[in-house]
Amino acid sequence: MKLYPAIDLHDGKCVRLYKGDYNQVTEYGDPVTQAKKWKDMGETFLHLVDLDGAKEGYSLNLDSVKRIINEVKIDVELGGGIRNIKHIENILYIGVNRVILGSSALNLDFVEEAINKFGSDKIVVGIDCKNMKVATHGWLDVTEIDAVDFALKLKKIGVKTIIFTDIAKDGTLEGINVNQTKKMVLETGLDIIASGGAKTLNDIKNAKEIGCYGIILGKSIYSGSIDLVEAIKEYED
Repeated sequence: MKLYPAIDLHDGKCVRLYKGDYNQVTEYGDPVTQAKKWKDMGETFLHLVDLDGAKEGYSLNLDSVKRIINEVKIDVELGGGIRNIKHIENILYIGVNRVILGSSALNLDFVEEAINKFGSDKIVVGIDCKNMKVATHGWLDVTEIDAVDFALKLKKIGVKTIIFTDIAKDGTLEGINVNQTKKMVLETGLDIIASGGAKTLNDIKNAKEIGCYGIILGKSIYSGSIDLVEAIKEYED
């Protein structure tokens, strides 16, 4: 299993939100400094989210992303407001390893075009949900689309990896939603990266035991409730 430290970008700063609420923000300073910290602890791949981009529909923090790539020399994936093929091209051009499609993935034709053009290793889909219903546009809108049904449609057009986030858990340190995440793993057969709520090493253990491909660690490693060095040693393959 792979561990992915998260760096959420807002106004050029590294932040964490509580349950995706843009009004409940905790700042953690310079994103490059945080990226270096996670690399020094032994991590090799970071999960970046442009929170402003997710809300506005276009990237607003690419300068910070470039700095992380160029100054830290670490692999990254990026999500947030990526809505067209040219946008994906530009992001991959600056050195991003994987692009995460969120709200735009509701357009299955767009996802299929992206997979065909860039390959399934470069395109990941983030399924953010509340009570297993897909949420879009920076988690501001919750649809009636079932998360598993949506994942199966994505699988048919070539998607291999899903980042599955329970937004009711994100930033809460209440533990991952084991039941919903397990349902995604078992019913889709896709590589599922768990996201939202991890608090202790036991959450990482649970994610590994239910068959997750990876887990994203956010507030837990910022607050110190999970020791990233220990987590890598214990659970990363």
